[in-house]
Amino acid sequence: MTSSQTPLDLDVVVPVYNEQDTLAQCIALLHAHLSADDSASWRITIADNASTDATARIADDLAATLDGVVAVHLPQKGRGRALKAVWSASPARVLVYLDEDLSTDLRALRPLVAPLLSGHSDLAIGSRLARTSRIVRGGKREFVSRSYNALLRGTFGVRFSDAQCGFKAIRADAARRLLPHVEDDGWFFDTELLILAERAGLRIHEVPVDWIDDPHSSVDVVATATADLKGMARVGMNIARGRIPVDEIYRDIGRHPFQQPAVPLLAQVLRFGVIGVLSTLAYALVYLLFQAFLSAQAANFLALLTTAIANTAANRRFTFGIRGRTRVATHHLQGLVVFGMAWALTSGSLMLLHAADPDPGPLLEVGVLTVANLVATVLRFALLRLWVFRDRSVPPPDLRPETLSTRHQMLAQEANRS
Repeated sequence: MTSSQTPLDLDVVVPVYNEQDTLAQCIALLHAHLSADDSASWRITIADNASTDATARIADDLAATLDGVVAVHLPQKGRGRALKAVWSASPARVLVYLDEDLSTDLRALRPLVAPLLSGHSDLAIGSRLARTSRIVRGGKREFVSRSYNALLRGTFGVRFSDAQCGFKAIRADAARRLLPHVEDDGWFFDTELLILAERAGLRIHEVPVDWIDDPHSSVDVVATATADLKGMARVGMNIARGRIPVDEIYRDIGRHPFQQPAVPLLAQVLRFGVIGVLSTLAYALVYLLFQAFLSAQAANFLALLTTAIANTAANRRFTFGIRGRTRVATHHLQGLVVFGMAWALTSGSLMLLHAADPDPGPLLEVGVLTVANLVATVLRFALLRLWVFRDRSVPPPDLRPETLSTRHQMLAQEANRS
């Protein structure tokens, strides 16, 4: 708890929507837990986002009767909207978010905020998927949660284990830098925040939690999962297109020297496939344009050459996440070599077919070209990844394992001497 003269350490925000049956009991339990720990000053903020039952009145009553409790009323629904509004205006050093049902054991709260108050970490999340977590919930929610987080790790290369647990905290200085770039106002809000935080080089601390599923939860799992997938696609496109200045944020508040974040393999495959489809459509349009005044062979060559250059540029930027002008000419020359090898593979397969059978028929030709194109596509992706756009970066000296090990040995020796 805090007085008007005491700096506020924690603002524990509880977003609520139509929780008239449980709100008073849950806030009373949270208030008692915080009151028993005087290690940090705190307040509880009930963020009512457009409830239509008696939730708003109960929140005001709690604020009037419990010291350290405030109520904020928002005109629109949305968990993300509520958190963004309250966190942006909070005077606290560390901003906390808890689900109203208190599914997470509150004994994990102090381990959650301690590394943020000390300055060791920038964000902290409760993880229901940690090995030592103890969880009670149905098989459907367990499957959806694990699948969702596995998809996040595969597409964005993130290292945090549980994006959706309603038990998180962030330092106010990090929140001020990240919140303006978080677009989602609903359930995807905290996933988006975590993705941007990791891309910005912030340190994310995970706390294993004991968690019991609320059997009366009104969350629509299917609708939420659909919205999350749309959010992932939007964030991925925004990052790839440079609409979110993660590089700039990284340089401003990142925890270690800037390195271009690597695009994970699954994301590379998906982006390569999308660019391949778009390139094929572009080839068809360009071919039709050139065919109007050139021979078929000339139109084919120019269409392939044009789309190959555009394809290399798109894969450079979006599939492999390489920006700037460094080695751009080399990349395009290597891309043309790769294109030539793939083209030779498909043309050669057709020549061999005709040599073996002068009149193979259209179905056999299409079959051979389909297989050849499949092999050529796999070859092209492998060459782009392993040769043209391979990672040539060297880890910063301060992050090399041997340097860290040496530094730890030096510190240990100094401690022994003292």
